[in-house]
Amino acid sequence: MGIASRRVIEEYIFDERVQVNGEIAHIGQRVNIAVDEISFDGTPVRVKPDLVYYLLHKPVGVISTVKDPQGRETVIDLLPNEPRVFPVGRLDKESEGLLIVTNDGDLTYRLTHPSHGIEKEYLAAVEGKVSRGGLRKLREGIELEDGMTAPAKVSQIDDGVVKIIIHEGRNRQVRRMFQMIGHPVKRLVRTRIGNLVDHKLQSGQWRLLNALELLDFESATVLHGDDQAEK
Repeated sequence: MGIASRRVIEEYIFDERVQVNGEIAHIGQRVNIAVDEISFDGTPVRVKPDLVYYLLHKPVGVISTVKDPQGRETVIDLLPNEPRVFPVGRLDKESEGLLIVTNDGDLTYRLTHPSHGIEKEYLAAVEGKVSRGGLRKLREGIELEDGMTAPAKVSQIDDGVVKIIIHEGRNRQVRRMFQMIGHPVKRLVRTRIGNLVDHKLQSGQWRLLNALELLDFESATVLHGDDQAEK
């Protein structure tokens, strides 16, 4: 799975960090990946060779859909033809930045479901310097036509350049939030999804997610879901 080398994995097994079907694993143990569940630090490690996970830096002007009726370029056009994949959530046409594209419907559901609260971080270049009052409104929540937004984490890193972190996924949400406080967005870049960042990925480029990145998403959604259930 690419989590670590054989020698390091053996150390993890000795440290009782690997489980098979809920039981502590041991060196030399045989498993059948078709029926046995393997976990690392309590998080399931799914072994499904037919699934792919791309991290794409979506360029401005590209549509975050599988197919566009108007014939415009979509994120799918930037990726290999096979297997068939779909974007996890959306970035509007004028926005750019990180987007996960996969054929894993289960992970897609968990990453986009509001109860899991996966953070998305954006850098927004807006018109004018945002006042303290404007930043406070963003932090407390903005009343939009489809309801009040959840509180956001906000910091102005330069005049008119704001870092904003949300965990919702409404249509054009960040742009509408800034519009409501009188600072229209001139440029919007998604820089982080959960703990996933990649400053080297250029506009239009993509790469495969590695096993540790996938495990992190598994851990974030599983643990967060358990917390919600306890509440």
